[in-house]
Amino acid sequence: MRKIALLPHIFTTGNLFAGFFALVSALSGKIAVASWAVLAAMICDVLDGRLARLTRSTSRFGMEYDSLCDMVSFGVAPGILAYEFALKTYGRYGWLAAFVYVACTALRLARFNVEEPGPSAYFKGLPSPAAAGLVASTVIFLKHVGAEFPVKHAALVLMIYAVSFLMISPFPYPSFKVLRFRETQLTYLLPGLILAFAVVAAEPQVTLFILFLGYALLFPLKELLLRLRPAGFRLRTKPQESPEEI
Repeated sequence: MRKIALLPHIFTTGNLFAGFFALVSALSGKIAVASWAVLAAMICDVLDGRLARLTRSTSRFGMEYDSLCDMVSFGVAPGILAYEFALKTYGRYGWLAAFVYVACTALRLARFNVEEPGPSAYFKGLPSPAAAGLVASTVIFLKHVGAEFPVKHAALVLMIYAVSFLMISPFPYPSFKVLRFRETQLTYLLPGLILAFAVVAAEPQVTLFILFLGYALLFPLKELLLRLRPAGFRLRTKPQESPEEI
């Protein structure tokens, strides 16, 4: 225990705190507060992993602790949030839909611990923080546009089942854990980040939903298009010369 770095685990605990706060808020009827708390948990989850890699303090303990916290923040909390916001209307079918999401989150986290123990350029399946972010941002967006029955209820049901499938799917998603930039690219990185922050800050209720939805759908659609592409279609390349022609 003496070897465990303190700073990354403070953010992991912050992730758990935000997730638990989202649960309490959702059960108290504070849906908007609960949604933003889920997004706050996502930020803490990103920071704890970054700090662990920067300080070279990654450990088996840290990975297990992080997964347990993720189960609360990105599994149970979004499931209860969706249930309290719209799924409760469907009775037994509503809480069963929320349960499917929670179960798929548990499967996704277990598969990650077994198959992806180290930093990788891609995740197998939609990451649970991104799935929770999509659920939370969908709730925020629907409240922002004033969606009522049956629009918000149907949207949440479809969202929950789609996200559950994407989490346990084999589709590759970029992890952004291993980021390398050339010196020329760094010149444009900061202005690009400032512009992105300005766009999100202008209308966060809409832009966050678009960003999470785009991340969730872009890469599965790309894979499906590649699989549906005709087998005979290939990019034309210059034919190699035979030894006799050299």
